[in-house]
Amino acid sequence: MQYRSDKYGNPISILGFGCMRLPQNLGVIRMEAAEKQILSAIEAGVNYFDTAYIYPGSEAALGEILERNGLREKVYIATKLPHYLVRKPEDLDRIFAEELKRLRTDYIDYYLLHMLSDIQSWNRLLSLGFGDWLTEKQRSGQIRQIGFSYHGNTDMFRQLVDANDWDFCMIQYNYMDEHTQAGRRGLQYAHGKGLPVFIMEPLRGGKLVSRLPEKAKEIFSACPTKHTPAGWAFRWLWNQPEVTCVLSGMNSDAMVRENIETASTVQVGELGPAEEEMLRQVVDAIQSGMKVGCTGCGYCMPCPKHVDIPGTFAAYNRRYAEGKFWSSVDYMICTLLRKDATSASNCIGCGKCETHCPQQIAIREQLKQAEKELEGPLYRGARKIIAKLKLFG
Repeated sequence: MQYRSDKYGNPISILGFGCMRLPQNLGVIRMEAAEKQILSAIEAGVNYFDTAYIYPGSEAALGEILERNGLREKVYIATKLPHYLVRKPEDLDRIFAEELKRLRTDYIDYYLLHMLSDIQSWNRLLSLGFGDWLTEKQRSGQIRQIGFSYHGNTDMFRQLVDANDWDFCMIQYNYMDEHTQAGRRGLQYAHGKGLPVFIMEPLRGGKLVSRLPEKAKEIFSACPTKHTPAGWAFRWLWNQPEVTCVLSGMNSDAMVRENIETASTVQVGELGPAEEEMLRQVVDAIQSGMKVGCTGCGYCMPCPKHVDIPGTFAAYNRRYAEGKFWSSVDYMICTLLRKDATSASNCIGCGKCETHCPQQIAIREQLKQAEKELEGPLYRGARKIIAKLKLFG
């Protein structure tokens, strides 16, 4: 296993164990299988384990496995505060105490604000006394480092990076999302601010392995250097020194073995121009069925009505490249999980965005099409529920 340092020089395994997808049977975690995989990972040198309050059974399973095997002090635990469920100051202590109990520990190494997606949500949390609460928890040693996980565009990510003295951050990033979500610009911005960057969704929920088009598979097969699709995706990430740790939602022995092998042999700079060009061809093959030629550059932003234009087009394109389910999930995360919705339906047709688009996309027309396909009854219902419950604000 190889390691990169966090903000304070602590060695972090470049492969992190994402505990959202622990092996399950009918929604119940299979503890024997999960324990075997976690112990195998630790034995191989993995020391970063990521879970969250809202992952069903995950915190409790991880805590039980680590306690039973006497391994708590040998690993770092990362878990997350669901800030969107915090209604009053007392909720902070209630949720945190429950997490400590589930994890069978008296401190959290890396504590994240889960899906912090805009400045308004951060300011709302501060208004509930989060700043003083965090100071007390850090002073007592119950929280060692504070960060946030993020889904959204580059500009808002940069604002959030600047909003607090963070210890680290987590973004969705992979060779398909190089210029969407926080993207490479966001990665480099955070790194430039001295923040370790942890990566989630390196395989886009497995789609860069299990849902590749035939053309993409042929390109991989023709490459003289042989790696699996998963191996290529991880190597692309670890080729970048700005990446601290890449999470993998491993739920099989084979995944654990393959990812550990990759993490043990990869080197920064091993991908040269030929390999980078090959991956660009894979991206083109995946994007060939997409609807909008948006590169995610963000020149169209900000929208006066807060439409997340690059995020909308990324989800719209994903609908045609990978199917309806994950595109719908992407779109909800991108546009609803924030204080003010950034939906395509917010568009008033002013055209300001089109004057700045280097691809000369008919943005207003494409937003209407995206709205028709992405904002169906389920989406509209979710928007009403979030507004009614005042989630994220």
